[in-house]
Order: sequence, then C-alpha cells, then structure tokens
Amino acid sequence: MEKYLGEKIKKLGFGLMRLPMKGKEVDIEHTKKMVDKFIDAGFTYFDTAYVYIDGKSESITKEVLVDRYPRESFQLATKMTIWVTEQKEDVERIFNEQLERTGAGYFDFYLLHALDREKLEKLENFDVWNFVKQKKEEGKIKHYGFSFHDDAETLDKILTDHPDVEFVQLQINYIDWESKDVQSRKCYEVCRKHNKPVIIMEPVKGGSLATLAPEASKVFKEANPDMSVASWAIRFAASLDGVITVLSGMSSEEQANDNISYMKDFKPLSDDERNTIDNVVEIMKSIPTVPCTGCKYCVDGCPMSINIPKIFKVLNHNTVYQNTETCKARYNEIVKDSGKASDCIECRRCETVCPQHIEIPRFLSDAQEIFE
Repeated sequence: MEKYLGEKIKKLGFGLMRLPMKGKEVDIEHTKKMVDKFIDAGFTYFDTAYVYIDGKSESITKEVLVDRYPRESFQLATKMTIWVTEQKEDVERIFNEQLERTGAGYFDFYLLHALDREKLEKLENFDVWNFVKQKKEEGKIKHYGFSFHDDAETLDKILTDHPDVEFVQLQINYIDWESKDVQSRKCYEVCRKHNKPVIIMEPVKGGSLATLAPEASKVFKEANPDMSVASWAIRFAASLDGVITVLSGMSSEEQANDNISYMKDFKPLSDDERNTIDNVVEIMKSIPTVPCTGCKYCVDGCPMSINIPKIFKVLNHNTVYQNTETCKARYNEIVKDSGKASDCIECRRCETVCPQHIEIPRFLSDAQEIFE
C-alpha cells in the first residue's frame, strides 16, 4: 500500500523539454538511446507538455517512447497550457490533440500548466477544473494536478478551493529553497499541510547548479570527488518527504548516464551532506555581484536605450553559476530590442540617478567583454 500517490515511482523523471538537438531539430536517435538507458535502469516517469519544443515534444514522445514500449510499463505526464486557449472549446480540442500527438490513450498524470494568480480566472471561466475531473471519470486521466509558479499564499488558496487536486509540481532546488521570489520551502510546506505529494521541477535550476563558481564547486568535490556538482542538486530535491519524482531535463547521454549513476539506487542526503550544501549556499551568497536592485531609474535617461538592470542580472548570474553559454543566449535576447553593453558612451547619466551608486559603465564593459 502506498503512503502517498506515486511513492513507488523511482525518484528520477525524464523531462522531455531540453532534448539533444541536431541543428534546429531534435536528434531522435540520440533521444531513443537516452530513453532506453533510462528505462533499462528501472525508471518509468516521463514528462512533456503541449508547448514544449515549439509544440513538437508530445509527438516526439510518441516516437521515442509510446510506440516502442508497452503502455503499462511507464507513466506519462503532460500539461494543459491554459495561456494558449482563447475560448472554452479550446480546452477539449487541445486535450484531444494531446491524445493524438502522443498516441498514449490516457495520461497517468495530467497537469494544469504553470498556474499563478493571473490564470485562475481563466480556469474558472473555461470550467477547466471540472473538465479534468470528467476526463478522469472517463479514464483518460489517471491523476490530475498542476504545476505552479507563484507565492505560497496563492498556492494555499488553490488547494483550499480545490481539495480534489491529487498532486502539485513545484520548482525546488537548494538555492531557491529560501528565495523570496520562488518561495520553494514555503510552497513545499503548503503542499505538506494539504497532504499533497510533490513532483519537483528545475532541481538544477535550468542547468545553473551543474556549473558553479570554482570556490563553490571545490566544496562539493572535496566532500565527494566522485559525485558531479549536479548530483547534489537532484539528491537534495529527491531527499524531501512526499516526493513522487524529480524531473531532470536531460539533453545528452552524458547527463543521462550521470543522473542514472546516483539515482538508480537512490540514497537520501546524510546530515553531513546537508551541511555541505548549506556551506555551498553561503559561499554562493557571498560571491560579489553588481548590487543592482532593478529599480530601472538608469534606463529612462539612457541615450542608447540600454536595459542596464537586465544586463546586470545576467552578468550576476554568470558570476555565481559560471554558465557563460546560457548567459550569452540570455544576453542576446535582452539586446535584441535595446542597446548592447558596447553601445555605452559613458555619459554617466545613469550613475547620477542610481540609488546604489554603481559604477555602471565599468560593469557594462565587463558584460561586453564576456557576452559580446
């Protein structure tokens, strides 16, 4: 008898959002090899969504998983992406399209995608809560819940208003555990209060916790030279009580092999290992970054239309996580519709209005050197 839904599911789930690519298309053969290794190691939970990989992920799931393995041998989760619906009829249309794309016949776990305060009214207007209950009665959904991106107070209200929800998917990792914005711990505790099991997303924070500043990585390597830096993040998440599984968006065989190596026979963190993570968090918090608060006073008077706070946010992220490739991509997105760091003419108007008295041109020069 399970103490909670999904207790017997292994604690590593395959997220089908960041798959290996060949140019602009998913590398299907590479993905098949990863799926095979994952299943051979005894893992069974796969997660996709209507909008992943520009709407291709569900069809790819059919090709790499559903068509190749007995349906009862794995659990498949997908999501109703409410922000792409314009009228009530879209909900039924999208659901039927998902069944067709995946060829799965039914979904073991069905989620309302990325709920926050803004989406709640639309859910009520389109009667989505009753829709998923109906699909469960029809046998097309085994269990329904939602993924969540908002504060603990909003989560508490949803679970109070909808006690039939069976699980919640939360962003949880050790760096966001006490975050005022993400509120990982607070949201997790709300789920525990309502007795709802949790699926964990972003345990490695989009890959950020796989590569850290050298002084932080050193602590992990001294504690256990054989374990990858990413392994600490996934094991932190999987060690929490009431967790169905921890999703990892694996994009290479190397990542899959690493995850499988320490999650096949998963052991929760010891007290010493928890202390090691606490030490790393303190180190990461102490790394000097640009003290920008995002007030945007500097933006209004900039003659070159440089989005200074957003550039500094990416610069800080790179300083802490040493993930330059990802940060370059984010930087390029920012400067698509605004000035680049190299456009700065050092007029210093920004400095005269900065409440934090930041030497803005100097840090823009750093951003130019790293990202351009």
